Amino acid sequence: MPKLSSISSIWLSKYRYKDMAATGAVPRVITLFALSQKPMKIPQFSIQTLSLSTSKPIFTSLTNFSLSCPRFKSYNVSPCSTYYRLSCNSISAFTTNSNYEFFDGSSEVELRLPLGSQDFQSSRDIFVDADGTFLIVRIQRSGSLATLIETNHLFEKVKPAETIWFIDDDQLVINLKKQDPDLKWPDIVESWESLTAGAMQLLKGTSIYIVGSSTEINQKVARELAVGLGYTPLDTQELLETFLKQKIDSWVLAVGSDCLAEAEGAILESLSSHVRAVVSTLGGKHGAAKKADKWRHLYAGFTVLLSQTEAVDEDLAKEETRRYIQDGSLAYMNADVIVKVQGWDADHVKSVAQASLSALKQLILSDKKLPGKKSLYIRLGCRGDWPNIKPPGWDTSAQGDATS
Repeated sequence: MPKLSSISSIWLSKYRYKDMAATGAVPRVITLFALSQKPMKIPQFSIQTLSLSTSKPIFTSLTNFSLSCPRFKSYNVSPCSTYYRLSCNSISAFTTNSNYEFFDGSSEVELRLPLGSQDFQSSRDIFVDADGTFLIVRIQRSGSLATLIETNHLFEKVKPAETIWFIDDDQLVINLKKQDPDLKWPDIVESWESLTAGAMQLLKGTSIYIVGSSTEINQKVARELAVGLGYTPLDTQELLETFLKQKIDSWVLAVGSDCLAEAEGAILESLSSHVRAVVSTLGGKHGAAKKADKWRHLYAGFTVLLSQTEAVDEDLAKEETRRYIQDGSLAYMNADVIVKVQGWDADHVKSVAQASLSALKQLILSDKKLPGKKSLYIRLGCRGDWPNIKPPGWDTSAQGDATS
């Protein structure tokens, strides 16, 4: 894959998860990873239509990366040269067979499926179909094909042309060559369990900040992520109310919303040097994340925006996000990952957390130096020069606003 510094990239993926609510009401989530610090030409988005008979919720992710230029002080997007596009489509992070053995080697992964008493004549009755993102294994018996395993979203990409399989006693052994030999696979599929295990090697202790218009949603998703990752859950509302010894609402009535943003900004400054934490921030118009000049310390970690939408389908939700990015007036658009949720239901908090973590995983895989850059940004004092970090001794007063 071309280096991130030279291209902008888009990933389009579909995820399907088991229905977690008895009512059948499920959220629709669209994630956009927006580290776009240089002018860009907004591309036309499209998603391959997938026809499946299922009642599971659909999660769609779209990524947009660019790290070579500083952010605009006005936060406006202007035309630029060619916008490069890289996309992939997949469905479902589940497998139809949980009875398997999985091993991760240095450059390949091995999957062992028990054949047991499967009634087949020879190896010619076994069909292994793999591409970069999925694996399907079928066996012909009694005149029909039976599926041994169907994994529609591998943990990461493989080299399908180098797939090798053979029969070892009563097991079918499949060797898949990894595209990225440095990435350790906790499991064959990308699930909540494999994501939380695998994300540790990618995040390298970098904290995560959850921002958005709903304090409640921020808190629930942040806690779910913290528990899954083994990070410390921190809540700016709880920290402020503990310090102020009163509820946020009553304090705002007494001193005004601007003071609240300043107070939360001070909390974020103190948390910016923390590692292995998931921080939920205040929602609504009073929070610090709502103000562009308060993002200096949010850049110390990876930021996830949870944004509710009234869009009735995926295309409209993408168009809504595209307009927001192009307009550039919302401070929330500074987030690394934007997750748009239609129809919030607390029963699906893990699904939203999983979509967010999957987005962060793809973001870091696009540039594995990102956690190190975040660490350097912290050590240099969170001066607001993210992502174009200046060398030690850089004079902010002489250079002007770092985001200009």
